Amino acid sequence: MDPLTPDEISRYQRHILLPEIGGAGQQKLKAARILVIGAGGLGAPVLQYLAAAGVGTLGIADDDRVSLSNLQRQVIHDTGSVGEMKTQSAADAIARLNPHIRTLRFDERFSSETAAAQLGRFDLVVDGSDNFDTRYAAADAAEAARKPLVTGAVGRFDGSLTVLKPYEAGPDGVLNPSYRDLFPAPPPAGLIPSCAEAGIIGALTGVIGTLMAMEAIKLVTGVGEPLVGRLILYDALSARFDTVHYRRRRTKGE
Repeated sequence: MDPLTPDEISRYQRHILLPEIGGAGQQKLKAARILVIGAGGLGAPVLQYLAAAGVGTLGIADDDRVSLSNLQRQVIHDTGSVGEMKTQSAADAIARLNPHIRTLRFDERFSSETAAAQLGRFDLVVDGSDNFDTRYAAADAAEAARKPLVTGAVGRFDGSLTVLKPYEAGPDGVLNPSYRDLFPAPPPAGLIPSCAEAGIIGALTGVIGTLMAMEAIKLVTGVGEPLVGRLILYDALSARFDTVHYRRRRTKGE
């Protein structure tokens, strides 16, 4: 791994002081290559905190442009970036925050068709998309490519997140659960309204997105216990966190 420069040592001093991270952990962050799907409500804090943490290469996949209604929650963008591609706006914000970070832009929606070209460049995926098609495509592609996936979702006043490594076995020797073990199939179209239809409290995306960034940092550095097999549920109105444990579904022959 490349050594840290004097500027990086100063910038990441508070990380390096942590025995669990230290210089070795910071070098792992510098060497890390993370694809963030979506530069919206969840992707914004994910990208900001991963860039601030010193993740060396960040991929940004999004096919949308910044609109005024995004700014209530998508805090990586600002009024001056309205009309720009979100990938460009996010990349510019990251460059202002931390010039050591390399960004790769994908001005297209992540899908099963684009997965192979995008995933090959990265060793970890964070999915902050806002639709079921993309979530299932990301989960299936990450599983097939044997890459860890941090995935989260929000709606109105509640959110959730989990970590997926279904290609590895847990301590009991059983394969870890997949996304489809947790959510076997997407809901019927139109059943769950989008945030444009139902509304969403802006700060909620910061809560869930920051937790997603924390899980990604844990996966890169090897500290702590990632949320594999655990789904965190957050109710903003009651300020309550709950954890649901889930396992791989048994199939015939297992």
